[in-house]
Amino acid sequence: MQPDGYHEVEETVRGVLRDVLGIDAARAATFDEATPLFGALPELDSMAVAGVLTEIEDRLGIVIDDDEVDGEMLETFGALVQFSAAKALT
Repeated sequence: MQPDGYHEVEETVRGVLRDVLGIDAARAATFDEATPLFGALPELDSMAVAGVLTEIEDRLGIVIDDDEVDGEMLETFGALVQFSAAKALT
């Protein structure tokens, strides 16, 4: 069971990926917990990561420290949502 607000965080992260990376809404809607991101989405290169994280910070009102950013948090859509939810819902 997910904590209250988890679905909203998930939809926010989905919206950020759609908006920042220019991904079609129908494609973004198919993202699930196991959808691979960094290294699998050509739109999500190292330059785009900063834009995605900045937009997540802005939309969720959180701060992501540089030392928190690693390959695991960007490996899958689920990992990015879980990371974001842990920051936003605590």
